[in-house]
Amino acid sequence: MKVYIIAGEPSGDLLASRLMRAMCAKCPDTEFFGVGGETMEREGLKSLFDVKELAVMGILEVVPSIPRILKRIRQTVDDIVRVKPDVVITVDSWSFSARIHKALRKRKLKIKQVHYVAPQVWAWKKKRARTMYKYIDHLLTLFPYEPKYFTPYHLEATFVGHPVIESAVLYGNGDDFKARFNIADDKKVMAILPGSRKNEVARLLPVFLDAAETFYQKHPDFVFVIPTVKTVEDKVREMTQHTKLPLYILNTEYDRHDAFKAADVAVAASGTVALELAMVDVPHIIAYRVAPLTAFLARRLLKIEFVNLSNILLGREVVPELLQENCNKDKILYYLGELIKKGDLYQKQMDGFKKVKEILGLNEQTPSANACDVLLSITGCDA
Repeated sequence: MKVYIIAGEPSGDLLASRLMRAMCAKCPDTEFFGVGGETMEREGLKSLFDVKELAVMGILEVVPSIPRILKRIRQTVDDIVRVKPDVVITVDSWSFSARIHKALRKRKLKIKQVHYVAPQVWAWKKKRARTMYKYIDHLLTLFPYEPKYFTPYHLEATFVGHPVIESAVLYGNGDDFKARFNIADDKKVMAILPGSRKNEVARLLPVFLDAAETFYQKHPDFVFVIPTVKTVEDKVREMTQHTKLPLYILNTEYDRHDAFKAADVAVAASGTVALELAMVDVPHIIAYRVAPLTAFLARRLLKIEFVNLSNILLGREVVPELLQENCNKDKILYYLGELIKKGDLYQKQMDGFKKVKEILGLNEQTPSANACDVLLSITGCDA
């Protein structure tokens, strides 16, 4: 079977790589084509172009990149026509993926088209759910409440489970991490997670570092780790070269998972990484900033009370959300101080994380294996 798989950013790259692995386990002769990052390449993909070109977020940041992105969309569609795959799977990044699917529909190629990770219509742009059936044949969702937003509008949607419950982060080893980096057993660890896009790192890392440096003055028994990815590693190293913190910059998934298990507390950008922290019971806060215009529009368009996935799933705030003007050193320091006391806020998070795991669990198979079964079924390759 020929599979054309497209991930538009690092989080989609990881999710797609797990799906590729599951497909190879069930269909060893599967051949992959497409666009992805380093983890997909480790599973055998030769990416059509560097996915870093698509890792842009925020209205002001996207606008200058539009000509380049449109060029890449045309290039991708032309390559799909050349390859003639059995199925095209786009992962996350619906704004980019939708343009791929619309262009393919116009070509009338009769190729099955699937999208993995539902756009958050429950948060904004609810009308998108009404038209997606025109462009894709099936939608794979991460959360159990999502299919109901799409099935009334003629789109088959299947909840397959959230990939965080099959993440290797669950099997990390904190003791091994400390031994590998010569960190004394009596030292505590703070994880600093400023995001996987350059514009996120540029906005968040200075604030996070400022807070960490003040925190370290009061808590010299802490060391600090910044797990990063290839798209932003150089920028992280450049921005931290003058810090006086006992700091470790990590660039492998293996080190990141072990670091999470070693972490006593964390400050993170919003996103899947915060859900990973919840899976391994790391007390944390999220802090996030976007450009003022993006924030102005988001406040008027978003229809959700929370942005953190744990809070959304629980319907209440267990993880403090420090957004925009609240993403500042003083508030970060306050909540970090509360968490390391292991008082009410800490216990509230531990109880909440236990419930989140129950909501996301899917029993016998991994989410990737469930997604693979759906793909094999709709392409007729399970016969």
